[in-house]
Amino acid sequence: MLGAKVLLVERDDIPGGQLVKQTHKFFGSEKQYAGDRAIHIAQMLLDNVESNPNIEVWTNSTVLGIYEDGVVTVEHDEKHTKIMPKRVIISTGAAEKFLGFPGNDLPGIYGAGAVQTLMNMNGVKPAERVLMVGAGNIGLIVSYQLKQAGVEVAAVIEGMPTIGGYLVHASKIRRAGIPVLTRHTILEAYGDNKVEGAKIAEIDEKWQPIPGTERDIPCDTICLAVGLSPLTELAWQAGCKMAYIRELSGHVPIVNDDLETTVDGIYCAGDVCGIEEASAAMVEGRLAGINAALSLGYITSEAEELRKNAMDELDELRSGEMGNHIRNGLEKLSGYRT
Repeated sequence: MLGAKVLLVERDDIPGGQLVKQTHKFFGSEKQYAGDRAIHIAQMLLDNVESNPNIEVWTNSTVLGIYEDGVVTVEHDEKHTKIMPKRVIISTGAAEKFLGFPGNDLPGIYGAGAVQTLMNMNGVKPAERVLMVGAGNIGLIVSYQLKQAGVEVAAVIEGMPTIGGYLVHASKIRRAGIPVLTRHTILEAYGDNKVEGAKIAEIDEKWQPIPGTERDIPCDTICLAVGLSPLTELAWQAGCKMAYIRELSGHVPIVNDDLETTVDGIYCAGDVCGIEEASAAMVEGRLAGINAALSLGYITSEAEELRKNAMDELDELRSGEMGNHIRNGLEKLSGYRT
């Protein structure tokens, strides 16, 4: 936003979201940093932010609320601070989902994001032998990273009949000798005050365990990669109209093509609008920033070209069979617009 003063509020001490804990290389288009590792992409984005004198970054800060009068409250430097922004972009991302099963409160059961934090940010080997639950991209990628860290991955189990992640990730872990068991679920975790193993079983078309298929998997850690839910609390509080869209993984704010919500001046971008890949989240963030700047009278000479390029990139990312559910979800969402 040329000439605009921008405040970026980040809850963690290092900006970059999930990118700062991911070590794998992106693939696809050069426009989405294909060939670069996620941690390096995060650093490039941060370098761009820090080199702009019009952008101020508050780390270790939490947005507490967005109110009807437009006031945004933030806990920053141990103080309760009030801000009156002209535009707001909510890009709060998503939270990991968890499963309910006997023993799921034992020490040694983690979400995949926590495992990535331990390994890739803190340099801690999180386990000796892991059972991964979930064969989406996160489950597959984290399984490979665990293998790289010297952790044995006993198996990756997935309730669906096919893996949910990209074939390139599945092929890497299969070449590493990690079995991927589709149509399987976890029945229980067991152990004396910590995880010592899990019982799994094959399931039928109604997701019921098939008698006689039970197996015991000795392990000291169970890693759950069973999906994400959009973090929409701020959008709810701000009064944005919401819609439940299964394909977008839950309740999401209703936005127009500019990613503006039903509350004037509030935009949403990334997983808060529906769960997609990191590439789509980055492009949506750029699109929301362009539209917010344009609405304030900035970058008018180049805005339309920048906006079109971003929308074309999103269309490309959502093309093909893997993008079917996103396209279907966005079509449903468009039906809620007034």
